Amino acid sequence: MTAPTTVPLTGLRVLDLATLFAGPMAATLLGDFGAEVVKIEHPSKPDPSRGHGPSKDGVGLWWKMLGRNKRTMTLDLSKPGGRATLLRLAATTDVIIENFRPGTLEKWDLGWPELSAVNPRLVLARVTGFGQFGPYAHRPGFGTLAEAMSGFAAITGEPDSPPTLPPFGLADSIAGLTTAYAVMTALAARERTGEGQVVDMALIEPILAALGPQPLWYDQLGHVQPRTGNRSPNNAPRGVYRTADGTWVAVSTSAQSVAERVMHLVGRPELIDEPWFASGAERARHADVLDEAVGGWIAARTRADVMAAFEKAEAAVAPVQDVRDVMADPQYQALGTITTVDDPELGPLRMQNVLFRLSATPGAIRWAGRPHGADTDEVLTELGLSPDDVTALRAEGAL
Repeated sequence: MTAPTTVPLTGLRVLDLATLFAGPMAATLLGDFGAEVVKIEHPSKPDPSRGHGPSKDGVGLWWKMLGRNKRTMTLDLSKPGGRATLLRLAATTDVIIENFRPGTLEKWDLGWPELSAVNPRLVLARVTGFGQFGPYAHRPGFGTLAEAMSGFAAITGEPDSPPTLPPFGLADSIAGLTTAYAVMTALAARERTGEGQVVDMALIEPILAALGPQPLWYDQLGHVQPRTGNRSPNNAPRGVYRTADGTWVAVSTSAQSVAERVMHLVGRPELIDEPWFASGAERARHADVLDEAVGGWIAARTRADVMAAFEKAEAAVAPVQDVRDVMADPQYQALGTITTVDDPELGPLRMQNVLFRLSATPGAIRWAGRPHGADTDEVLTELGLSPDDVTALRAEGAL
């Protein structure tokens, strides 16, 4: 199970000690482009993502995506043999990704001093809810808390409704992407310095960055963004609109020229001449008028007719799709966004492909998530352990 030599991260070795989503996702992204990823799980308490969401024939489907391109082994780091084995693995590894609460690795004498002593070139990515220090560092941290603390929930939802949390792992996903970027940044630094370092990734920070200039607005203007539902404070018309056949489309007019095209399309060109139409923020203050014009026009037509008319007018529109639509969407099909992976447990699986396309050294999904501990003996044998060594580790409960 090795990546082709044309894959850009071939030769990079990664230990994924993390559970649930942000840390493991970062490891998945590295594995998609050729890194050799070994997923290390507790012998009796595997990554909870194996049990998240629907399963088929007792096999968790989320894990099939999150665990792709990873070999799996078990190791109890709290056991002396588990600790010693991890240090042996760390000596030949480029990156370790973990998401234990701050101080946990140190409790096992596996902190940065011990890890860097066996491998000064190691990059240790530490993914936690609140970071490695500060008053909240030792609190349990999950993406939901980051979505609340960052300001995301406060601006999401209708004006007269409660703050709204996303129904999926938004903060974890953003942090997973950011962690992969942070790891690659640390590896680039290693090329110059010859030394590894620690990445301190807090879930509460990447999602705050994704929210844009809200702190700057507050700092300079005292401005606190309110909940506006599907409307934007920066442009209008913007939102989702119901079609005559009971479906929905989304319209955006972030560019002034697009806003003008939409007004011509829906038969209200006179609105373009209004003084307030000249800027997105001013249009947003007149969203009722613009939504009535656009919404009324869309409500009288089927989604197919709306899409065709907007495309002809070079105006920005997209259907509001659920997963059934996504799987059949011709643009996603053209991009290969959904790909099929053959799996020994479940047969052909369709899932999201690698995250982006490289023209010369593309990534690939080589296999879907493997069973708990499936590669333990293979990894340990490659490490130089004898069958007697492996037996001893099992007897200790370290495997």
